[in-house]
Amino acid sequence: MSIDHKPFLASLARTPGVYVMRDDAQRVLYVGKARSLRARVGSYFKVPHESTRVQLMMSDVEDIEIHRTRTETEALLLESNLIKTLRPKYNILLRDDKSYPYLRLSLTEQYPRLSLYRGRTNVKDKLFGPYASAGAVRTMLAQLQKIIPVRQCDNNTFRNRSRPCLQYQIKRCSGPCVKLISESDYRDDVGRVVKILNGKENEISDNFARAMDLASENLDFEEAALYRDRILAIRRLQERQYISGGKQDADVVTILSAAEQVLFSIMKIRAGHNLGSRHFFEKNVLDWPIDEVLQKLLIQHYQAHVVPAEVIVSPGIKDASLLEQALCSLGKRAVKVKSKVRGSRAQWLEIALLNANDHLRRQVAADADHLERMSALQTLLGRKEPLERIECFDTSHSSGESPVASCVVFDNSGAVPSEYRRFNIRDITPGDDFGAMQQVIDRRIARVMDGEGTRPDLLLIDGGKGQVRMAMDALKAHLATDIAILGVAKGAGRKSGRESFFLPGSSAPIVLDSTSPAHLLVRQIRDEAHRFAITGHRKKRAATRNRSQIEDIPGIGAKKRQALLRFFGGMKLLKDASLEDLVKVEGISVNLAHRLIEHFRTE
Repeated sequence: MSIDHKPFLASLARTPGVYVMRDDAQRVLYVGKARSLRARVGSYFKVPHESTRVQLMMSDVEDIEIHRTRTETEALLLESNLIKTLRPKYNILLRDDKSYPYLRLSLTEQYPRLSLYRGRTNVKDKLFGPYASAGAVRTMLAQLQKIIPVRQCDNNTFRNRSRPCLQYQIKRCSGPCVKLISESDYRDDVGRVVKILNGKENEISDNFARAMDLASENLDFEEAALYRDRILAIRRLQERQYISGGKQDADVVTILSAAEQVLFSIMKIRAGHNLGSRHFFEKNVLDWPIDEVLQKLLIQHYQAHVVPAEVIVSPGIKDASLLEQALCSLGKRAVKVKSKVRGSRAQWLEIALLNANDHLRRQVAADADHLERMSALQTLLGRKEPLERIECFDTSHSSGESPVASCVVFDNSGAVPSEYRRFNIRDITPGDDFGAMQQVIDRRIARVMDGEGTRPDLLLIDGGKGQVRMAMDALKAHLATDIAILGVAKGAGRKSGRESFFLPGSSAPIVLDSTSPAHLLVRQIRDEAHRFAITGHRKKRAATRNRSQIEDIPGIGAKKRQALLRFFGGMKLLKDASLEDLVKVEGISVNLAHRLIEHFRTE
């Protein structure tokens, strides 16, 4: 470190702000906020350092950039923004790149539909949530279908139906597509759905009970049974999601640690319903004060998501008022941060901690199991050094069409999806799996030798002796023979568990018990590579086929192709579309519609 810290510290004000630490290449190492810049930055120059992490970081620091702010709240928000943008090496970084799903009720349509929705929340339709996962939304949709038969089909299906579907036959839809229900009655059903999603299930249940009694008095027992089933469905919904003691909206946030794992969890409560929990495992934060970790993760989370009126945290945060001010600024509303709670809120917190502890315990057990498997594979390979990075390659195509290769990555923590890669195969004979694998490994190793990406310890190859020999030749060509290779050949009948394994220079296969830790790990990684390759191939094949069928028509480009497919929901309905339907699509003129019809007729 070349900073002359005494004059530098003397130049700093005793005011709030943010500091950015950089190395000699101006790479950002750390971003921090301070109530007093002079005091906080000065603490880094005191020896001994407060932790090993700080000691390692300060050995690389060559420059410190200062940003003054008017208040500590501004400093907290600026710090979080810079962390998100710069992604410093030593900062706590919430890996939350997935938006929360909502349940969407399309009130702007004549016959509104219920559907899962992700995206911006400032839309005209009614959104309910956020839910913790898409699975939680689908569960709610399934429950609602049993209570109120509001349609859930997409608009393309709705527009093109000529008779009611199976959902109508089993009384999960009222058949608005073929006008089997009046618009006013349908709107009444939609109103009931809104009440249920706003926590007013008891009101709907009471109405159904009165309707059931009336139907019984009129000896309409089939109608009475229908209302009985709907009342039971409401009760099951309440048992599944309702938490007694309030209709408020709140997030319950917990942070727990065990066996070098730190778990950050958020449980969403909306209108008294538990909409599920989302969990995030954070690395390299064990030497941080736990309340500081919680504060930083909360700010990062709510920069991307809706802030509720109430946030319940465990453990408590020392400066809760500062966090409240920051969340108020982010949410543009009054926000209360609480840790000491009673009554219904204490019940929410108890449930959140119970779920978080279960999730953490399962993860710790899974990590121990994964490390055992990694150690067993290391022994199989005869390595002295532990395996830290494994890359597995696979290819997928349909009789040579749209070939795609995949590379998946596993480390000591398990799968690393952010490191997965797909490769488009170029200039080979269609269906040549051997040539495709050779090309991909050569391209991957060439990048590694050029300093792009992390060097793997082991390459898993889907194949036998020939593929292993080919991979070894590629490593020799790039002078990378220190990287281990293991071939995985499919067993008799291509059944899982009967695989044979090949090492370079060995003519005889290694046969392992199908339940051995090494076998289970290799099979897990191989299957993941296959899944990643085949999903990539299917996407590429679908895009190629759709593009080739439409974009060859003069006047049809990528935008109009997308508009047509979006409107009709796929090529099948598009091919059968009438002139009147085609001209309803934005950008499709009568002449262009005639051209499309003629193209499909002569195809």
